[in-house]
Amino acid sequence: MNIEQARFNMIEQQIRPWQVLDPSVLSLLAIVKREDFVPGEHRALAFMDLEVPLPEGQCMLSPKVEARMLQELAVHKHERVLEIGAGSGYMAALLAHKAQHVITLERRPTLAALAADNLRRASIVNVQVRTVDGSHGLPDEAPFDAIVLSGSVSKVPQELLAQLKPGGRLIAIEGEEPVMRAALYTHGGERGVSRVEIFDTVAQRLEGFPEPSRFVF
Repeated sequence: MNIEQARFNMIEQQIRPWQVLDPSVLSLLAIVKREDFVPGEHRALAFMDLEVPLPEGQCMLSPKVEARMLQELAVHKHERVLEIGAGSGYMAALLAHKAQHVITLERRPTLAALAADNLRRASIVNVQVRTVDGSHGLPDEAPFDAIVLSGSVSKVPQELLAQLKPGGRLIAIEGEEPVMRAALYTHGGERGVSRVEIFDTVAQRLEGFPEPSRFVF
């Protein structure tokens, strides 16, 4: 496989058509080596339009979803970012290039170790991986400029929105299969928190978040 050609095709054929046009995001996708964050046995899938399998039945978000979320979050160099769901560490690596500091939370020790190792090998030093249930965020270290949920939830808990600074943003994929929507929340200070739906997609559930009650008749 010609890796650089595959990377180019991913950017031009998958990501640009998904309205990812921010030059800083597109250049970052060329710089951060996605294949280095994919398990060796699935390396051939690194640039495909799908969710790459990870250990313990987990998976990476598809490249176009990660890129679009990164673009919409619009992280700046002075900002602190919290990610929930480290996975292989790839999203944290992308965020690290745009933020001052990133904390990424992963409840599965195997994945936390994988993410930390991948980030270390990529020489990324401004990301801290923590093995913890991220469903409650990090209230003792809030507020954050940006929060990313790297997976889907039924609905974003209010306690996470409360951990945003005024002007802070949170992006998440909400809803139930077969229809989920990525939503961007923005803390407007005294005006409260606004919500804008961005695109439709389907993503694997983040663990530990509440699910809606299901009535059985």
